[in-house]
Amino acid sequence: MNQIFSQPLTDTAIQRRAQVFTILEEICQELEWTKTQFEKARTSYEAVADWLAGSSDCMLASLHVYLHGSGALGTSIKPIGRDEFDVDLISFILGLGPEIEPTRVKAAIGQRLREHAYYASILEEKKRCWRLNYAGDFHLDISPTIANPNCINGGELVPDRKLRDWHVTNPRAYRALFDERAALVPRMTQSITAEQRDAATIEPFPVRQSVKGILRWTVQLLKRHRDLEFLHVEEEIAPISIIITTLAMRSYEMCVRRHVFVDELQVLIDTIRLMPVFIERPLVNGCQIYAVWNETAEDENFAERWNEEPARVEAFYKWHRKALADFEALRDLVGLDAIVGSMKQSLGDRLVSRTINRRMDVLNEGRKTGALMLGAGVGLTTQRSAASTPVAKNEFFGD
Repeated sequence: MNQIFSQPLTDTAIQRRAQVFTILEEICQELEWTKTQFEKARTSYEAVADWLAGSSDCMLASLHVYLHGSGALGTSIKPIGRDEFDVDLISFILGLGPEIEPTRVKAAIGQRLREHAYYASILEEKKRCWRLNYAGDFHLDISPTIANPNCINGGELVPDRKLRDWHVTNPRAYRALFDERAALVPRMTQSITAEQRDAATIEPFPVRQSVKGILRWTVQLLKRHRDLEFLHVEEEIAPISIIITTLAMRSYEMCVRRHVFVDELQVLIDTIRLMPVFIERPLVNGCQIYAVWNETAEDENFAERWNEEPARVEAFYKWHRKALADFEALRDLVGLDAIVGSMKQSLGDRLVSRTINRRMDVLNEGRKTGALMLGAGVGLTTQRSAASTPVAKNEFFGD
């Protein structure tokens, strides 16, 4: 098994890199649902599913509603400038064959939603789905699917962008594959264990946090970086989330299975670095195309639009180079001010400021309890190491 570092890190470097990774974890926490949003989304999802299942339309007599996309994968992030999350649902309708027109199936879902007074008031029709807008919290996108008779892996068919035909997909198998890869544990020589981490890693949602892992954090950070990079780009060319997620999970698996790493931060960086390896260039009908294949659905190419819109290709590679450079810079920066300044540029000023403010609350508490340390290369911290020295308690005014 290969090691991808050349020499052992000093204690100072270990501490500095640990703090960078810890802050990145906390940024991901800031991007997540609040408990209130999570509960609202869960109860709304269940209510919509029950309403659809109760339809008297024979076409909808047997259906299964389930969560898919980033919500199911655990990689959701808050959109920049608004608090509403995207929640994607599949309405899998059993007993229908591909001979039925996608427009009919979609129309049946829409009609059932209109029969509910509240849903009708917040309903919005999209190209391939129906959207329920829960203002200020989230919106539910409901896409109809039917069984794919040609897939032995439990695949489904979803309407194409123009509602003219059915398109292969397999959300449930994709989720299972992602979960399997996210569960892989890298081999490391300087693992940032719970004992080593800064006390600021105390999290608001420990149960959900415990199953996140490096792959999910990587996807969340990349999606946030992308959103910021394309915030003021008018063209619709930003890399779509399914491409980022697919490339990241394939790269992560290869990294974890083949290499030993110095720490978690290096796993994140090398996962990002190797993502383009999984962009294929096969010949189809004599023409070389771009392909990011869905491994769980035969012939589903997530990069299909790249072959129709070359600007998307250039946008991806340009963004990827920038993302890799930004995270590599974080790895090598010295001093909390420099680290925070770089994070603000690549992940957003307000987001990083909220994260750092929470850390400052922990540091202030550490000063009161005597747990505060001065770490070489990182400044004030609650992380102990051979390169850190205690900071005296604040004894002012009898505290």
